[in-house]
Amino acid sequence: MTTRIAMWSGPRNISTALMRSFEARGDCDVVDEPFYGCFLKTTNLDHPMREETIASMACDWRDVVPALTNATPTGRPVFYQKHMAHHMLPAFGLDWTAHVRNAFLIRDPALVLASYTEKRAEVTLADIGYPRLGELFQREADHLGRAPPVIEGIDVLRDPAATLSKLCKALGIAWTPNMLSWPAGRRETDGAWAPAWYDAVERSTGFGPPPPRRHIELSAHLQRLADAASPHYEALAKWKLT
Repeated sequence: MTTRIAMWSGPRNISTALMRSFEARGDCDVVDEPFYGCFLKTTNLDHPMREETIASMACDWRDVVPALTNATPTGRPVFYQKHMAHHMLPAFGLDWTAHVRNAFLIRDPALVLASYTEKRAEVTLADIGYPRLGELFQREADHLGRAPPVIEGIDVLRDPAATLSKLCKALGIAWTPNMLSWPAGRRETDGAWAPAWYDAVERSTGFGPPPPRRHIELSAHLQRLADAASPHYEALAKWKLT
């Protein structure tokens, strides 16, 4: 029997490091942002390595879903799916999410925006995923009759063993210390966009220390986006596994 885990996040939130962590378990296959090609082709947005991404993967959401709800590519018992919430456009079906265990990874929107604009100058509220993340969370909570698992990136960095062991328990899988370290470098499982986004995680061999607390100075535009995202962030943060 396969345990399928859909981890929903926004960008710039240790989501790739968390994918590395699950891949290091030894019993887990992973897939990296399987709806990214669909998202780019549907929206026609200009993202780094757009054409390479579209060429590398299925770009109709209906063609993506079967691979997410079947057995893992190698038959391993755990299947970890790294998803960006904003990739799930309203026209994309969500019935498949009833066949996976949905969990949510969050980060302070101000920190997300400060990091995101280092990679891509223009940004909108939709780009950081919080409105859609809030919708997906509420949909899953309504389905379960309770809050699904939520973790925050900073909690993983502060105490990865404690935070990930609680996450594993909530997902119904065994915790293993293998999740705390991995070899440096790129993976075959990384998306085609890795050269544009994954430079830091490719150098990593585990979860680094949390960044020092600092005041984030945002432009007026970015501050408006942070303020608009904050209610969605706070609605999920109150359900964190702590």
